[in-house]
Amino acid sequence: MTLDGKCPSGPIETAWDRHRFNMKLVNPANRRKYNVLVVGTGLAGAACAATMGELGFNVHAFCYQDSARRAHSIAAQGGINAAKNYQNDGDSIHRLFYDTVKGGDYRSRERNVHRLAEISVNIIDQAVAQGVPFAREYGGLLDNRSFGGAQVARTFYARGQTGQQLLLGAYSALSRQVQAGTVKLHTRTEMLDLVVIDGRARGIITRNLATGELESWVGDAVVLATGGYGNVFFLSTNAMGCNVTATYKAYKKGALFANPCYTQIHPTCIPVSGGYQSKLTLMSESLRNDGRVWVPKSAADATRDPNSLSEDQRDYYLERRYPSFGNLVPRDVASRNAKNVCDEGRGVGHEVDGQRRAVYLDFRDAIKRVGKSTIEARYGNLFHMYTKITGENPYETPMRIYPAIHYTMGGLWVDYNLMSNIEGLFVLGEANFSDHGANRLGASALMQGLADGYFVAPPTISDYLARVGWGSQINAEHEAFKVAKGEANDRIQKLLNIKGKRAVDSFHRELGNVMWDKCGMSRTKEGLEEALKRIPQIRAEFWENVNVPGDNKGVNQSLERAGRVADFLEFGELMCLDALERAESCGGHFREESQTEDGEALRDDDNYCHTAAWEFKGVDTTPTLHKEALNFEYVKLTQRSYK
Repeated sequence: MTLDGKCPSGPIETAWDRHRFNMKLVNPANRRKYNVLVVGTGLAGAACAATMGELGFNVHAFCYQDSARRAHSIAAQGGINAAKNYQNDGDSIHRLFYDTVKGGDYRSRERNVHRLAEISVNIIDQAVAQGVPFAREYGGLLDNRSFGGAQVARTFYARGQTGQQLLLGAYSALSRQVQAGTVKLHTRTEMLDLVVIDGRARGIITRNLATGELESWVGDAVVLATGGYGNVFFLSTNAMGCNVTATYKAYKKGALFANPCYTQIHPTCIPVSGGYQSKLTLMSESLRNDGRVWVPKSAADATRDPNSLSEDQRDYYLERRYPSFGNLVPRDVASRNAKNVCDEGRGVGHEVDGQRRAVYLDFRDAIKRVGKSTIEARYGNLFHMYTKITGENPYETPMRIYPAIHYTMGGLWVDYNLMSNIEGLFVLGEANFSDHGANRLGASALMQGLADGYFVAPPTISDYLARVGWGSQINAEHEAFKVAKGEANDRIQKLLNIKGKRAVDSFHRELGNVMWDKCGMSRTKEGLEEALKRIPQIRAEFWENVNVPGDNKGVNQSLERAGRVADFLEFGELMCLDALERAESCGGHFREESQTEDGEALRDDDNYCHTAAWEFKGVDTTPTLHKEALNFEYVKLTQRSYK
């Protein structure tokens, strides 16, 4: 299989405009003939469904939550990047493009990234028109703050709830189309399978989470905007319901899964408190604008009151190691350094499993400089959340933070049009692999989700529909739908009939421990090989000994979780296989065998300057690897440095 990204040639600055001009259009009178199925109603999904509905297409939008407003996009708190350069500090579309390619450690597609930088300026105008309450300066202009991996202030924000406010804007646009009748919204509905007919995505199978009913949905195009797979680690900053099922089912139907080993470790999360936890809490990266990261210079001081330690007893290790970027180094760099100082015995906080896994994020100097009221205006809701969870006052005592799984850069392979190798299957936002390479810069998730949903997918989906035309129609009685629906029902019944002795979450936690230990912040050949032996054993026991109480005639959250964990138990193996095959370090993928003398990620451009896209061959069969070469015409390949 040859992977063709279908990227337009010629000058990169005009590539997207020229590409759009060459697209085919669907006559407005014909748009109502086409059905578009959008799975997921976060920023990417809601924006796409609303825009396609506004254009006049018939849209069905699906989410497993009870409301589209509950999508996990709300958890992106800190801000959204855009190259408007309101600060007049040297930013530009090209600089945002450059920072994103470099931040991803040169493992992303140049032309996709440049398009993202171009569209970023339009996203802010769209959001402001929707009433998103971005922070403003005294003169009325929109305010900006800095984020990791950049030396300019380009991040627009609404206190510490930017994702929530942007989602409300997209939700409002979606609700308008629901009211107009162009979009039908199906809540509490989970996609269980993709239906492919003659090489084209033609529909999905869903389960109504309130009644247990399985339903078939026919579409002329299917859009997956279902987020990432960070919950494969069990403990993550993701909402408990976040899962890999939709994209993994598409992978099993022939869609290629690209770079699954690329996971984002977020450096500013509330540390693990003990083995009873089921998730972790993100503290926005925006806090690193004013907070200083440090640990005691001596391990003997790890248990002392931080306020009692003088300046010469503190190690501001990010400022020391990276003087140019300081506390605003990219997430992967900040995370690895936090792990290193804790491994040295200088971590703070209480012990968990015999080790103190936390560093300080200190606002003492910022409060002295600008005043408590200013800090409260910038981060008040984040500080309140931290106090509610930990019982500590971050205005008086430094926050304690530690890295955690947050975002996933891998996803289904897509071309420049955001279409997978399956015709008619489009993949948006975090569910695809396209824009972030091996490490996502902070405040870029919201940017990509809205760019894909509002500005990229609508014209590319329209182009696809215009090209395939209004041909022979199928319905839910087609044999492919009957087979897919039958397989989904058989799987549900199999889970219910095992009646073993272990709870679903115990298997999920066991898998998560293996993934974190062997495929987490650092990976080794030996560790990954151990994981590849252990995961199939956990999976085998799951199918023999899991206990799923209840039935399929109504709400059954244990059954929901069981299906998702079953997919994680297969997907985790693919992640470890991808990490083992990529014998280099890049971004968030850190192979201990491949590092510089001072412990930084060491790429191998001669052998691994490519996207790794995997083709499913069977649960117990090694998938086939396909490679898409990455070419860098505008950003020179070089060893990444933030010093």
